[in-house]
Amino acid sequence: MLAPLRQHIFRISLRHAARTFADHGWAVTPGGYFNGQRMACDRPTCWASSCHPLLPDWETASVTLSGGWWHDKPHSVLLPTGRSFDAIEVPALVGSSMRGTGGPVIITPNGRWIFLVSPGVPLRTELEARIDIVHHGAGSWIPAPPTVLPEGEVRWHLSPRQVGWQLAEAREAQTALLSALVALDASFLDRPADVRPPRRVVRRSAMEADLHRAS
Repeated sequence: MLAPLRQHIFRISLRHAARTFADHGWAVTPGGYFNGQRMACDRPTCWASSCHPLLPDWETASVTLSGGWWHDKPHSVLLPTGRSFDAIEVPALVGSSMRGTGGPVIITPNGRWIFLVSPGVPLRTELEARIDIVHHGAGSWIPAPPTVLPEGEVRWHLSPRQVGWQLAEAREAQTALLSALVALDASFLDRPADVRPPRRVVRRSAMEADLHRAS
């Protein structure tokens, strides 16, 4: 467990992050906090041990940041999706291979990259069947830095401030994701023409051509 002073500073950081998101029009809701063993929320009827929203009506509830949230407990900062933005969650190897997406990017301590994209665009059919890729839209949420999970701290790869609070365009991000999948796995099926690697033409030398004809 953190020492009292560090706990106080950490709560201030979480509260500041929540207020910054809210000031930019992003919905915020508090989640359970890491108590050294699991993500707790002090509700006697809640048995969840992983990260989860604290409020039963978190999808519609309006959180007042001037209230008691983040004053006593280091509640995780959760961002409901499907409102100001959607999010695309991918494995770290895929996320680190994506190029030119723009927009904020979150890295979780369990090896996931989360790209914040423009809302309302579903996954392309080539991506829907992959269990390692998750689209967060209406009814979902993502953890935001500096939330701490049992595995470690959630952090920014690209913060909203670094990109001027601009989101990645969802279709462009999905094209970049498909390109990364193709580059990592040449056997990736059903890839569209716009992300297929160019076919490499290997020209035979005159000697090779003569040998081929003679065989």
